[in-house]
Amino acid sequence: MSSSGAQLHNVFVYGSFQDPDVTSVMLERTPESISATLPGFERNRLKGRLYPCIVPSEEGEVQGKVLMGLAEEELQNLDSVQGNEYERVTVAVMREDNSEKMPVKTYIWINKNDPDIDGEWDFKV
Repeated sequence: MSSSGAQLHNVFVYGSFQDPDVTSVMLERTPESISATLPGFERNRLKGRLYPCIVPSEEGEVQGKVLMGLAEEELQNLDSVQGNEYERVTVAVMREDNSEKMPVKTYIWINKNDPDIDGEWDFKV
């Protein structure tokens, strides 16, 4: 079956999926990625969990990576991993390589008032 003509997706990631080793395990390949910033959101820790969430924040911005050219099957795999506490939405990020806006998919935390949201999350920690 040919994949020509199949829609490819660009996905903004801001947690452990920024690590190529993690991405290669989840997608069984390492897609091209670029650094980007998502304005209007903040990244937070979640009590008792190793992964972060993002929620809307007027003055916030989140640094992350855009995974380029994901197939529909790979996007569905990410949907499954993210589970039902996240919602996949389309947002605009700013590419760090050329400062252009770029539409991408990302996963936002559905319950922005969740009491388990516990301060800023840092990928490097």
